[in-house]
Amino acid sequence: MNAFATPLLAWFDRHGRKDLPWQRADANGKRDAYRVWLSEVMLQQTQVATVIPYFERFVAALPTLRDLAQADEDRVLALWSGLGYYRRARFLHRAAQLCVEKHGGIMPADFDALAALPGIGRSTAGAILAQAYGLRFPILDGNVKRVLTRYHGVHGHPSESAVEKTLWQYADRHTPAERVADYTQAIMDLGATVCVRSRPLCLGCPVAEHCVARRGGLTAQLPTPKAGKAIPTRATMMLILRDEDGRVLLERRGPQGVWSGLWSLPEASDHDDAWRTAQKLARVDDAITLTPFVHVFSHYRLNVEPWLFDDATAPNAVADTSAQRWYAPEELPTLGLPAPVRSLLQALPARKTV
Repeated sequence: MNAFATPLLAWFDRHGRKDLPWQRADANGKRDAYRVWLSEVMLQQTQVATVIPYFERFVAALPTLRDLAQADEDRVLALWSGLGYYRRARFLHRAAQLCVEKHGGIMPADFDALAALPGIGRSTAGAILAQAYGLRFPILDGNVKRVLTRYHGVHGHPSESAVEKTLWQYADRHTPAERVADYTQAIMDLGATVCVRSRPLCLGCPVAEHCVARRGGLTAQLPTPKAGKAIPTRATMMLILRDEDGRVLLERRGPQGVWSGLWSLPEASDHDDAWRTAQKLARVDDAITLTPFVHVFSHYRLNVEPWLFDDATAPNAVADTSAQRWYAPEELPTLGLPAPVRSLLQALPARKTV
């Protein structure tokens, strides 16, 4: 055991998270690789507290890798709805299908085979092999990058290739041959609960004695922040066409761009375009302006102005298609909807009856 891993594991034994739902082992003490993989994908850019209820809902509906492989995409996206970064869910779904086709319905215990699956990079593959199979592989997620950057005083943004290469070398050096599953959880826990972005809790850190950033007063400067740039703002109008039965017209978005493949609402660029679009889709009389809201993506802000067209009547020539359908309220939970669209539909005012 090395000088970094030894105190870290001792800290983990006292303070680490050992009862997370994806850590549960079977009667032989083995963790389910499917659950480990699912948690690792969900935890990308998302905190543990947020992930837990989504994880539990997902495995309750699709408890095995084969269940995921056999599910239709709408079901998978509906279970993922609210976590964002929906490309992760599509990669997860496709990777499960490939595991059934090529690996007998199990997660392979081989690095190259794992890394060849969609959405599984070097760190995710390492986490699966370490935590599910007990194999010695390093990991380098965002929390680990922060810990190693500060501990070794590495300057430069962690996404820079030279910096990332250095961090991988440190990650490999510190990963022990024993208790590798506990170690990978320990270093992730350290970054998530002690070596946090702002005001790290250095007094509670088991490796603080040799931390370059702590000794040099650099914890606020490391990791080196990425050069900032203004986040652009865009605007759209979302059109809610609701018929007398309470059904809402939804459109499946194309394969490219934001919310690709999800069911969403028709959109328009301005008020005139909103009326033209609504009249093409259905017979409408009047619109109610609902409360505007802002949805923030990682790379821009979207100002949304919703318009509600009640008692819309679809022309006879417009039929349900694979890209456009009228959905009843009770069908909405089964669909992959963007989180702000789901929230908008759930908050709709009741229809006025004459």
